[in-house]
Formats: sequence, C-alpha cells, structure tokens
Amino acid sequence: MVTSLAVLLLGFPVFVPGDVNPQAAAILDFEKRIDDYVNLTKRLSKGIPVNEPTDQPHLILERQHELARKLREARKDVKQGAIFTPDIAKEFRRLLGIAMAAQKNNADIQKSLARAEPVRLLVRINEPYPPEVPLQSTPPTILLNLPRLPQQLEYRIAGHALVLRDTVANLVVDLIPDAIP
Repeated sequence: MVTSLAVLLLGFPVFVPGDVNPQAAAILDFEKRIDDYVNLTKRLSKGIPVNEPTDQPHLILERQHELARKLREARKDVKQGAIFTPDIAKEFRRLLGIAMAAQKNNADIQKSLARAEPVRLLVRINEPYPPEVPLQSTPPTILLNLPRLPQQLEYRIAGHALVLRDTVANLVVDLIPDAIP
C-alpha cells in the first residue's frame, strides 16, 4: 500500500522486488558471477605473463598451468553450480530449448554436433579440459541464444553437458549436466 501511495504522490515508479522478471534476474546473476570470475583471474594472473606472445610452446603451457593452479587453489571449495546456479541453469535450459525448438534448428544443431567429433567425456569443475580430447564446437544457433562471454571464456559441449571453459587456463569453470538433449 505504501508503494502505491508513493507512486501517486511522487509521480514516479517505485521498484518492488517481486516485480523483477525471473529470467532477466537469472541472466544478471550469471553476468555478475562471470564478472567475479574474470576479476579473480585478473588478480591471480598478476606476475604471470599469460597474454604475452611467445613462439615457445613450453612457456605457454607453463603459464597456463600456473594460472590453472592458482585458480584451483583459490576455488578449491567450488562445486558444480557455482556459476550455473539452479535458477541460471533453468534459464539456460530454457534458452537452449528455444534454440532447438524449431524442427529445422534442432536437425541442424544435431547434424552440427555429430559432424564436430562428438565428445563423450566426464568433465569436472576446476579440472583441466583434457588436452588430448578435441574441443567440440558449439553450434552458432545455440551461441546466438546464450549470453555473450568475455574473451577468456567459452561455451563447449561435452556429451549432453554445456561446459563453461576458461581458455587461458584450460580449466572447466562450471557446467550444466544434461543441458543438450
């Protein structure tokens, strides 16, 4: 009742927490969690020349391993769902469903996934993506429906899971099991 009175008297809308679109709230929460992760990696990568060009592959791997070690240590208690919380995972499944809703899209996505050397492996949070396993590309139709990521992160598909991967540290940041039908 107070909010209605405030709107009438002051002539401007008043934010009422219950009025938030839950889908938008989930995406905002996801973006905040991504920002927090990126800020953590920036802080931990100080002193590691991860973005400096080199023609020596062993230096690239050393830098990658050092950053991954620091991230694993800083996130040692992180479990699946730290970024893809239940509400965020629900929203991502809805977005993936929209991408695959049209029969043509679904067929195209399934063909794309089949052509891209389907990866069937068990990935774990805070562990490296196995370097000997190909990185299955994520079909553009799916990517267009998901929130954009900063350059150091990418979406990958492993079996039926949607994986969030740190490309600099080659680390599985989080995943949504059974996200892809």
